[in-house]
Amino acid sequence: MPRRRRPTLIFPALAFPALAALLAAALALVLALPLLVAAQPQPEPGTAQPQPALPEIRGVWFTLNDMAVLRDRERMRSAVADLARLHINTLYPVVWNGGYAWYPSEVTQRRGLQHFTPRGLQGQDPLTELVAEAHGRGLLVVPWFEFGFMVTPGMELATRHPEWLSRTRDGRLTSISAAGEVSWLNPFRPEVQQLIRELVGEIVATSGADGIQFDDHMSLPSEFGYDPFTVALYKRETGRTAPADPQEPAWLQWRANKLTAFMGQLHKVVNEQHPGALVSLSPNYHDFAYKRQLQQWREWVRLGIVDELVVQLYRPDLESFVAELARPELAESRQRIPVAIGVMAGQRNRPVPIALVEAQTLAARERGLGVAFFYFETLWSRAEESASLRQEALARLFPLPEPRAAMRDRSQ
Repeated sequence: MPRRRRPTLIFPALAFPALAALLAAALALVLALPLLVAAQPQPEPGTAQPQPALPEIRGVWFTLNDMAVLRDRERMRSAVADLARLHINTLYPVVWNGGYAWYPSEVTQRRGLQHFTPRGLQGQDPLTELVAEAHGRGLLVVPWFEFGFMVTPGMELATRHPEWLSRTRDGRLTSISAAGEVSWLNPFRPEVQQLIRELVGEIVATSGADGIQFDDHMSLPSEFGYDPFTVALYKRETGRTAPADPQEPAWLQWRANKLTAFMGQLHKVVNEQHPGALVSLSPNYHDFAYKRQLQQWREWVRLGIVDELVVQLYRPDLESFVAELARPELAESRQRIPVAIGVMAGQRNRPVPIALVEAQTLAARERGLGVAFFYFETLWSRAEESASLRQEALARLFPLPEPRAAMRDRSQ
């Protein structure tokens, strides 16, 4: 029987030279891919990387002047409905002012620091009801710890613990602020830090809100810090005597570093009590904040202990407002977290035309920045123009909704 010949196997790549060349090139590309990726420029360690676009902040502050609205259930519900209709997405209600908690606080009652318990006209807790109403309409609520270390002279906290107050080199215990004459708790004292940690933890743990906001009063004016406790601490840690000049670089930086460390503690407290809650900050522009208030907030952003930034730029005209928007720290911060600009909507004795509010808002948004209006009462209720005219302007600014409610998923 004749032997069958084994069939000859002819691979396509050998039968067709062109195809063979193509396969060889593809194989070479696959082998070279890891080298190509490694050759791409890599970011320096710690360099902020571009973040995916986040919903812009469209905020409104509620001050003590707005407490009549917050305490009345129906007025509060109407206010929230109006703001939601105008596509505002974040509310900043005051919870700490004058050294008093403006919500039912177990901390201040237990410590004997408050002789009253804030309640609504219907006996309700105004903060938790505001949170529930706002959440029902898709808005974030970030309680505003307004006074920070600032207290009103003569109130219980100042009279019970006078040793907690800081002072200037000439012994003064007060300074003049937009809130009038005020004293300053020493942010470097452990007892003061413990009180603030307790209050902040209580707010984020019990209110159901989406975080907490600190502002330019979570600070110490740089002319303060000459109290016996602080100068002794400076001497012990550095071997040097506190200089007469409050702006002396090493003395300024030492106090700023102490404040930075405490802000890191507060960020930890917030996330322990309410994982994923926002730590919002509303400072002045950075150079002023650092040199005059010891707030080195650009470093706070870099350290990741601030989750959103709302820089106060209350300027009386468009030109000076726009000039501030070019500051490099704003551009840098935008690469890391949501950034907005505080826009003055008016004050009781100084109304702001809606045309200026509109122009400043547009200028900020053109640069990719959100806005927060100071404050609710003057947004349309207390102004020279009619409420309907001012609401029409807001409707033009925000014709479409911009929900931030998804930010609450951080804490789920």
